[in-house]
Amino acid sequence: MQGLEKMLESIDYIECHLNEDLLMKDIAAVACMSKFHFQRMFLMLTGYTVSEYIRNRRLTKAAHELVHSKAKVMDVALNYGYESPESFTKAFRKMHGISPSAAKKNPNSLKAYPKLSFQIQLKGDVEMDYKIVEKESFQVVGKSIRTSCVGGENHRNIANFWVESNQNGFTEKLAENGGNLGLLGICLDFDPQQEHITYLIGAEKNIDEFPKDWEERMVPAATWAVFPVHGPMPNAMPKVWERIFSEWFPSTGYQHAGGSEMEVYPSKQDPASEDYYSEIWIPIKQ
Repeated sequence: MQGLEKMLESIDYIECHLNEDLLMKDIAAVACMSKFHFQRMFLMLTGYTVSEYIRNRRLTKAAHELVHSKAKVMDVALNYGYESPESFTKAFRKMHGISPSAAKKNPNSLKAYPKLSFQIQLKGDVEMDYKIVEKESFQVVGKSIRTSCVGGENHRNIANFWVESNQNGFTEKLAENGGNLGLLGICLDFDPQQEHITYLIGAEKNIDEFPKDWEERMVPAATWAVFPVHGPMPNAMPKVWERIFSEWFPSTGYQHAGGSEMEVYPSKQDPASEDYYSEIWIPIKQ
């Protein structure tokens, strides 16, 4: 579990440099990971993007400093990386619900985000099946949404997107015209901080003409780690995602290659059945 131990070291590094410029490349270097892999692993393990976590910790420390010292709002703002009292006040109010000056007078309603800590456990009680697949680039068609990952908004938006797509007949029509993989849920177009992603419900392009409100995208060639998922949707899928990042990556030495991720639904069974089969595809590198 060296990977998780390195994650702990990176969190210690963040904590020691909250009032300095924190560069993602330096944080990831402490964890001995690429920037993309570190940020993706951090999000999957904690539920926070790295930037979101840093903001929360800075605003927590700033609130403590305001309440327990005679520091001026401007000085605290500058100390935690805000260029102006106005930008600091806006961020502070969004998190704590009150202004920095009000916090000095009434600290009872302030929120606190504690430093993260992982409990490292060597599980190993259940084997984790996977296979490595080399696949050339391929075209997909479908519909997408752009969603924020902050506060778990992506989970809610993607779940609603699937419900809507199933109810309006889109997924049924897509499956009729798709390729061998079946229906796909593809995460792509990650922004540098991984706070926003595009999620596409699609299928391999198998037709020349498709509806005007569909879009066509290309999935690059990659080496994929493919993980089977057994069980009803939506509950079975998140459990495997968690194990991939908390067990598989730390124990194998592979890293995320930085490309699109796919949830693959090849089965025509009822997704709510106990023996429903699906897969998670993640692009990897040594």
